[in-house]
Amino acid sequence: MTERKIPAIMGTQHPDNANAPFWDTAQQPFISAYRETDEAFQNYQALDVDEYMWDWEGKHADAAVIDRLFSTRYDYFKDHQLGRDKFLTFRFPNIWEEKGYNLMQAMTAFLSSEDFANDLGFDQRPLFEAILPMAQRADQILEMQLLFEKLAQFKDATFTPTEDNKAYIEMIPLFEDFETQYHAPEILKEYLRLHEEHFGFRPKYLRVFLAGSDSALSAGFMSSIIGNKLALARLHQFAEEENIAIYPISGTGSAIFRGGLSPRRVERYVREFPGVRTATVQSAFRYDFNLDEAKAGIKYLKEELPKAKPLVISDADEAILSEIAQKSSEFYQETLEQLVPDVQPIFKAFPKRRDRRQHVGVLGYSRSVDNVELPRAINFTGAFYSIGIPPEFIGFGRAYASLTDEQLAVLNHYYPSMKTDFAELAHYVNTDALEILKTQSPAWQEVEEDIQILQEAFNLHIGPETLAEQQHSDIALQVVEFKEGASVAITALINRMAQLRHFLG
Repeated sequence: MTERKIPAIMGTQHPDNANAPFWDTAQQPFISAYRETDEAFQNYQALDVDEYMWDWEGKHADAAVIDRLFSTRYDYFKDHQLGRDKFLTFRFPNIWEEKGYNLMQAMTAFLSSEDFANDLGFDQRPLFEAILPMAQRADQILEMQLLFEKLAQFKDATFTPTEDNKAYIEMIPLFEDFETQYHAPEILKEYLRLHEEHFGFRPKYLRVFLAGSDSALSAGFMSSIIGNKLALARLHQFAEEENIAIYPISGTGSAIFRGGLSPRRVERYVREFPGVRTATVQSAFRYDFNLDEAKAGIKYLKEELPKAKPLVISDADEAILSEIAQKSSEFYQETLEQLVPDVQPIFKAFPKRRDRRQHVGVLGYSRSVDNVELPRAINFTGAFYSIGIPPEFIGFGRAYASLTDEQLAVLNHYYPSMKTDFAELAHYVNTDALEILKTQSPAWQEVEEDIQILQEAFNLHIGPETLAEQQHSDIALQVVEFKEGASVAITALINRMAQLRHFLG
């Protein structure tokens, strides 16, 4: 491909929606793998989403997605060609983290979909790029391309000798933790070298995916938001130095802990993450607000993201922000390790929204902090909200109090929405629930300290203000009082709270 449209909006299958999708006549918030093909089409047509992520990582995925889309929606895709006007982007399984059963199936779908598109007279490959989650090294990114190249050559030689499948795919590395995000330029520099060595040319551009959820889960909110900003600035600097176009993708959910991208926070998002060229609108963004509000948010992002001037961070400020991130992650991780046992009943009662594979075992993997096993980021985030303790506070207050005047000035400069964010988060704190939790583990006193520090620093009003926030607070207290009880009842309470705050987790 010579020129291509860079998508501004990527719809994803992240299961963070409280409500049923607007397109589901049964009005069920659970979306089966079978319905995800319908979902992709509705996202393209009704929401005007540019790109849709087809997730093979740790979940069930329909390998016949292109066949189904083209067979059932031929007229639409004749005018809105996949690979040219709209994009379907596979997220591959990471074979270094989970069993690779899905990988060959996903790669085979690339090849068969190209054949089908040719037969229909389409002039574009419908699939030509894929995401590698949890990317750590340059050789992993290239390895995906080498595996695809071998499979394509084998298929052409053995099964379809008259066909000429393209044996090249573009890879989008997904960097999840602070270290890999920070060192993304070094990883990409090595990747460009390996790529040119094998293929004989350099890519014209790179798309790079920065996670917002898992970095918060593993290192805390302060470290995560700093890490995203540092990575964005360093990637754009790298693009200039290497004379290559870079289009960062930001993986952010509606909860502030997971990036804070909802239809009501699109201006904040562009202000906080300038330089992002593709935003992920996850399930809560699309389904937990009315359709017009979601469409207006998407329209705004499409207009503003491409022209937002990338963040520039000086070397001195970069060093200060790195110190702050390291310090805050230590506060967060030390406290979290002690809190997790108290929240396990909530994790277990969390409602499902998608067909996931087992999280651990033969097909899955788990994330952990200091050897403490954690649930996925959406369940983690929602569980803490469900007990009246927004996880953004954990470690943030004590880290903030420990900063020097110079460090505070730098943090304030690069995180302009900090006070506004915590003013909103404060309305979801339930101090009565916290009193009960404090009797179960002394670590909750550290969380109370975090809240009190920020209350004083930002002059926060702790507790609900609106009717919806009051209802949320009342239910949070019930969850804490009964959290060792019937999980079915707790699941119903969690669902109701999610509807009140417009996201599950």
